[in-house]
Amino acid sequence: MASCFSEEKFQEVCAELQQPALAGADWQLLVETSGVSIYRLLDQFEKGFPVNLDVRAKLHLQSGLYEYKVFGTLKDCSPVLLADVYMDLEYRKQWDRYVKDIYEKECNGETVTYWEVKYPFPMANRDYVYIRQRRDLEVEGRKIHVVLAQSTSLPQFPEKPGVIRVNQYKQSLAIESDGQAGSRVFMYHFDNPCGQIPSWLINWAAKNGVPNFLKDIVKACQNYLNKT
Repeated sequence: MASCFSEEKFQEVCAELQQPALAGADWQLLVETSGVSIYRLLDQFEKGFPVNLDVRAKLHLQSGLYEYKVFGTLKDCSPVLLADVYMDLEYRKQWDRYVKDIYEKECNGETVTYWEVKYPFPMANRDYVYIRQRRDLEVEGRKIHVVLAQSTSLPQFPEKPGVIRVNQYKQSLAIESDGQAGSRVFMYHFDNPCGQIPSWLINWAAKNGVPNFLKDIVKACQNYLNKT
């Protein structure tokens, strides 16, 4: 199990916040709404094939899944507050309607997160086991909060009956001030939810779920300082 994320990865995410890296690949604008733009890229990966980005690129295999990049501005939510709310898992149980369970556990010197997500009936819930790290950086005078997350596999988190384990998950988040009272945000997301998921649900999650999640987290930020 990797003990940490590289310095280069943190810097790469900071760079995307400043200048989106959409060139050189078939990134498609999926939706623009409420100051947020969501792009998607067809993932080059064959189901069951080892996860190796170099192999994916060489063989041009397609999974039918998409990687996503989100760019935008969230008003009336400061960068520090947004990062704190995003990291507060106990608070997330209160405002995120799709969380069935989420908590952290120390394993082999690492803080590991377990997260179970509610799926609509008759589909099974999904769960994730992943490592995440937050760093507050200063880049050319800009204060940037970066959170990286990636799935891992540990015997301390056995799979649950009736819940599908998501073993391919990666997310990056970078936040800085928009120069006023809000935050500029970049997010990268990829996961393979496995099982049979209707295309309408995947499309809904990308077009509506992400913007709705951002709206919910802004509202959660506004209530955060008053939470009990």
